[in-house]
Amino acid sequence: MANATQNAAPRVDLVYLADLVDKGSRVLDVGCGEGELLALLRDTRGVDGRGIELSQSGVNTSVARGLSVIQGDADTDLVDYPDASFDYVILSQTLQATRRPKFVLEQLLRVGKRAIVSVPNFGHWRVRAQLALGGRMPVTEKLVYSWFDTPNIHFCTIADFLDLVTAIGARIEKSAVLSADGRPLRMALPWWAQNLLGEQAVFLLKR
Repeated sequence: MANATQNAAPRVDLVYLADLVDKGSRVLDVGCGEGELLALLRDTRGVDGRGIELSQSGVNTSVARGLSVIQGDADTDLVDYPDASFDYVILSQTLQATRRPKFVLEQLLRVGKRAIVSVPNFGHWRVRAQLALGGRMPVTEKLVYSWFDTPNIHFCTIADFLDLVTAIGARIEKSAVLSADGRPLRMALPWWAQNLLGEQAVFLLKR
């Protein structure tokens, strides 16, 4: 019997990420989890995909999907990859869980000709409201952990991420702010409004 997880429709935000990747590209997915995005890229974009994942269970599930995934840590293992060895390096919903976000982002742009990064937005209005009115660390669809057991150690807003992109001298080729269900906001909004309304954001970056 096929695995139900493998038969489920892919998340909307992962479909958006996959559409940013040219067909036949060489891709490294950092923090690939159970390989859902890598499998989608293989099946719809025909990529030569590789992945690294910290959890052994994630590696096992990815390998069971027929994916080339090894156990590794974004904070320490990206330095082992040669410059420009991939067309795209992807970091999806993982940057906030790294110990050195600036270093990791710089490594993504060294290893890949382009980097695709998605981040949850700690500046979303629901997060602000929970903190302001409830006086406790927020829990939302995208920030699902309580403060005492969260793997997220560097929360950031969309505005914070844009500052980091500027600090490392990267260029944004394409970006989108996504709703809770992973769909891009269609409204033409200034960044301050996107920072208020978007639950997550996706960026295609290049040096």
